[in-house]
Order: sequence, then structure tokens, then C-alpha cells
Amino acid sequence: MSGRTRARACPERTCVGCRERAAKRDLLRIVAVEGECAPDHRGTLPGRGAYVHPVLVCLDLAVRRRAIPRALRALGPLDTEALRLYVEQANP
Repeated sequence: MSGRTRARACPERTCVGCRERAAKRDLLRIVAVEGECAPDHRGTLPGRGAYVHPVLVCLDLAVRRRAIPRALRALGPLDTEALRLYVEQANP
């Protein structure tokens, strides 16, 4: 091998709201917990996750398109109030 160091690849995910790819660390992971969407800022909650930019524009797009339940493979609608509150507090 040559003396070059190899840069580590940064994992990317797609925002379910705007459908743009971004670095995983720049997105907020969402999981379904008992019929509602829960923010998983540490990325450690069990279950299937979906990613969204932590801004209201992307969250509103995802809710309007019904992309969150589809991405999480949930049966029926999910309550997004806790998620909305989290995003509003994160971006004053």
C-alpha cells in the first residue's frame, strides 16, 4: 500500500421531507414508539428509523406527504406533536 491515508466515508441518509441526501450527523432520526413519532437525537432507540432535517419546513413536508409512517412501515397514522415540539425547541 502507498503512504496515503484514506479518508473515512461519512454515512449519508435521505431526509423524508425534502428527499435530499445529507450527512447522517446533520439529520434527526425518528422512530415510532407506541403510535407516535419520537425524536432519537442519540440514534440509540430500537426499531426502524427515518431521518429528517431538524427544521420545521422538512418536518411539515414529511407530514403533508405522509412520508414518516411509510418510511417507518407503521400501520396507520402517527402522532407527530412531540416531534414538532422537539424541532421547535431545537431551532428557536
